[in-house]
Amino acid sequence: MRNIFRFLFASLFIVTFSCVDSENTIDTVLDYETGAILRTIKDDPTNNYVLNSSEPDSQFSVMVEEQDEQDGDLLKQVNVYTYMRDLTPENGDSSTSDYVYVSTVDGSAFSTGPVGLPRGAVTMTFGAAASAMGLSSDDYLPGDVFVVGLEVELTDGRKFDWTSAAGIITGGFFSSPFKYNALLTCSPEPGDYVVNMVDSYGDGWQGGGISVNIDGTVVYATICDEWGTALPGCLGTGYPNNTGGTVTITIPPGTVSAIWDYAGDAWPSEVSFQIYAPDGTMIINVPPGGIPAQLLPVAVCAQ
Repeated sequence: MRNIFRFLFASLFIVTFSCVDSENTIDTVLDYETGAILRTIKDDPTNNYVLNSSEPDSQFSVMVEEQDEQDGDLLKQVNVYTYMRDLTPENGDSSTSDYVYVSTVDGSAFSTGPVGLPRGAVTMTFGAAASAMGLSSDDYLPGDVFVVGLEVELTDGRKFDWTSAAGIITGGFFSSPFKYNALLTCSPEPGDYVVNMVDSYGDGWQGGGISVNIDGTVVYATICDEWGTALPGCLGTGYPNNTGGTVTITIPPGTVSAIWDYAGDAWPSEVSFQIYAPDGTMIINVPPGGIPAQLLPVAVCAQ
């Protein structure tokens, strides 16, 4: 499932290759300064790019693998920095101007991974990040973003971060962005959320629809497609009658986190939907034409 919030900004560290003396052109091209990278382990279940602003202990987490010229033996620690992008104009602009230091993960917290390199989780709590930036509860709202930057520090004193990246390692195999977006959410208002869904062509949604992760339990709001995609609770039967309908998603009292995720659609021009809060207020309106796959900013905070 694609997600424009989870696969975030790309930047990276210097990576280099050493080779024997040679007159070959390729050897000259690969004669770079040696550095270090932190490769993102994308499919690790501990990865979490959402921070609950109602819970100071809510954690950003990413699993990374460190590589240096001595296959990880130079790793001393990983330093965590952050700044805030204020994307909610209703409370003014409290964006911070530059990264501030938050915390350090010691190299001893890393263990040897399946390819013989150090691998470990790098975390940052919402409370620690807000405190480091000097933010009060008036400065942020759900929908704002904490940008997280990592710096690898080696035992010989060298440091590498998102500013020293070579383009070859910002994606692809190395997958080492060293910069991530952590979306701010909040503990949700309990009650019935109504999702109204339309497919103008009548053959259903072909992409997975909307899912809501309610404290680890996933429920769906989507229109069944005519080729057999039948996510739990999907609406409709077959073409031309899969034009849509309404689903109610109940968030129980005491819920800590409800993360709404839209998986996108193969035919976005046919897709539209609206989401209504328990008090009947429309909180999302996606017109015909759809949107890319992304986390949905459904943020009705519990009082």
